[in-house]
Amino acid sequence: MSRLLKFAASLPALLASFALFILMVMTFCDVVLRSVFNAPIEVAADMTRLLMAIMVFSVLPVVSAKDGHICVDLTDGMFKRAGLTRWRNAFTDLFCGLMLILPAMRVFDLAERSRSYGDVMEYLRLPLHYVGWFIAIVTAITAAVLIIRGLGHIFAPKLMSPRHA
Repeated sequence: MSRLLKFAASLPALLASFALFILMVMTFCDVVLRSVFNAPIEVAADMTRLLMAIMVFSVLPVVSAKDGHICVDLTDGMFKRAGLTRWRNAFTDLFCGLMLILPAMRVFDLAERSRSYGDVMEYLRLPLHYVGWFIAIVTAITAAVLIIRGLGHIFAPKLMSPRHA
């Protein structure tokens, strides 16, 4: 079971890595073709938008689950001395998780509107609502992950790894 979870957690990172590699190769080829042959890759703008969405949002739940976000630790000493680190972490995770529910719902609504209008990417002709659905679903998963982390800090603090260990 542990191997399965590790494999499942590595899939989003592999997807993001693949998207970054494709983006890198496409950008290099676009620059060469544009500069040398005056023939840019026409779908480059659409591909860049799509690949950036995949890169950023695919790893968001995993980074949140592993507490891998960049954070400023100006008040860590104060919370540690007061013995409130666990509660700060619980509040932060719960607050961020609850706050992400609204963007997930809004992006889903926008994706549905895009689907009803038949919006597509300019060159790829890929329906835009697929990208919106992906972003909304991954944002909702991230919200759930953060809420579970917050509840874990409250009800199972020994299972939670300490931040900035």
